[in-house]
Amino acid sequence: MDDSQLLRYNRQILLPQIGIAGQERLTNATALIIGLGGLGSPVAMYLAAVGLGHLIICDFDHIDLSNLQRQILYTTADLGKIKVETAKETLLRLNPLIKITPLHQRMDEDTLRQTMAVVDVVLDCSDNLTTRLAINQASVQAAKPLVSGAAIRFEGQIAVFRADLPDHPCYRCLYRPDQNLTETCTQSGILAPLVGIIGSMQALETIKLLLGIGETLSSKLLLLDALNMEWYKVKLTKRPHCPVCQLK
Repeated sequence: MDDSQLLRYNRQILLPQIGIAGQERLTNATALIIGLGGLGSPVAMYLAAVGLGHLIICDFDHIDLSNLQRQILYTTADLGKIKVETAKETLLRLNPLIKITPLHQRMDEDTLRQTMAVVDVVLDCSDNLTTRLAINQASVQAAKPLVSGAAIRFEGQIAVFRADLPDHPCYRCLYRPDQNLTETCTQSGILAPLVGIIGSMQALETIKLLLGIGETLSSKLLLLDALNMEWYKVKLTKRPHCPVCQLK
């Protein structure tokens, strides 16, 4: 680690739980971020800032005016541009020492499988149940930890699913395809700082996972009622006969 890296990451290297060895682990890690919207923006920015060495960022969309209320990776000057390409430019301006691989596409089953084979952790920052279930299944098959976040209106949630460990529940243990979870922020609205809170926590849980420090939200669902600023934590258990867990 050279002097510029030591200076850039000094404030976290000072933490005894991290130190130089922990910083090097972050530098050598690879994370897959799926979704570069309200959640993916703070996730990507914080992971880039802490020096996570390789970020694979995936989103198929272009930047729209309605995105700017909460998607802090982008500015008015970026309207109409490809999200992942613009995000790459922003993240490299923030930290030119890391590697960014942009994927401007929808993640189908084959792409998910191939990409997850080369990462250490997966972050689900998508905005619909179908995509979340597909990401979960691929993470289980690849035995990769999954950090999942979601937010709508004044409500947010975050959980960590350890497909890399035996007897841990997966996202499919919590939600089924037939559940009526089709609401989006386009229909129901969302307050911008909420995705900042949940996305920042996804980044924090990812760092803890990679470093093996503290207690993560593994097998737990943390719920936020931001309107009343109340937090709830629910313990998750593996569902008997879960069709995805059986793929392990």
